[in-house]
Amino acid sequence: MKLKSAAGIVCYVKDVDETAHFYETLGFQVKTHEPDRVTAYLNWFWIDFLSRGKVERPAFQEPATSKNKGSSQFLYLSVDNVDEAYNELLEKGLKPESEPRNRPGGIREFVLHDPDGYPLVFFKKK
Repeated sequence: MKLKSAAGIVCYVKDVDETAHFYETLGFQVKTHEPDRVTAYLNWFWIDFLSRGKVERPAFQEPATSKNKGSSQFLYLSVDNVDEAYNELLEKGLKPESEPRNRPGGIREFVLHDPDGYPLVFFKKK
C-alpha cells in the first residue's frame, strides 16, 4: 500500500453556525452548510464539522459525545508571518491562548482554540 495524501478530518461541534462563522473568519471557505453539518476547506484540505446530537454512524457516536474533544489533537496552520497573523486575529476579536513564541527547530507559533476547544496552532518554520 502507498498512501497518496491526507484529505481531511471530522470534528464534532455544539453549534455548526458558530463554527462556520469562526472558520470563515480565519480564512477557510465553507462549501457545505447544512443544519447539522458544515464542511470548511483550506485549499484542498477539508474539515467536516458535525452536530454532536446528529451522529448516525455507530462507530462515531462515542467520540461525538466525548468531553475531551480535541484532546491531543492539534491542527497546524501554516502562515507567512506569525506575528501578523496573531495581530490580525486580535483585531477580529479572537483571543489566542498564547502569544507568538519561538520553539525548537526554528518554528515560531501560537495557539488559538476554536469554539469547541479544538486547538489550532498557527506556525511558520524558518
